Amino acid sequence: MNEIIKAMKERRSIRSFKPDMPAKADIEQIVEAGLYAANARGQQNVITIAVTNRDLRDRISDANRKVGGWDEGFDPFYGAPVILIVLAAKDWANRVYDGSLVMGNLMLAAHSLGLGSIWIHRAKEEFETDEYKDLLKKLSIEGEWEGIGHCAVGYVNGEVPAPAKRKDGRVYYIE
Repeated sequence: MNEIIKAMKERRSIRSFKPDMPAKADIEQIVEAGLYAANARGQQNVITIAVTNRDLRDRISDANRKVGGWDEGFDPFYGAPVILIVLAAKDWANRVYDGSLVMGNLMLAAHSLGLGSIWIHRAKEEFETDEYKDLLKKLSIEGEWEGIGHCAVGYVNGEVPAPAKRKDGRVYYIE
């Protein structure tokens, strides 16, 4: 089987990560894979913020927890030490589609390097707040940005989950 298709079939969302930080070179490769995602009209209107700073990672986790309505102490990133935040230009009509393709590339790239990943939502709500708009300013990121998702990345703690059975009746051919 083709290696890319095999990776697509084997990649799973991971909900338990080891605290060990992946190598910077691996994180850079994952981020680079996101840069090569397909995008509407070749506009490249999606950015990625790679968070490896533990304090900032924990603050983002807590903000995400509050948006999600979970109890104090819950980590919506499941202990992953790396959070790749995908944002898209707010005025770009294809922002959600383009950002979703970046997220897919990030997750497949992580899998290809022996790392686990999971897409965590609520980036949209986080980056509508003054706190996270200020973070963008501190990073010299100008313009209006919409949060598309967080790609939590790290080493898998435990077994990779088995795939769910694929539902029948989801493909139709016209020949």
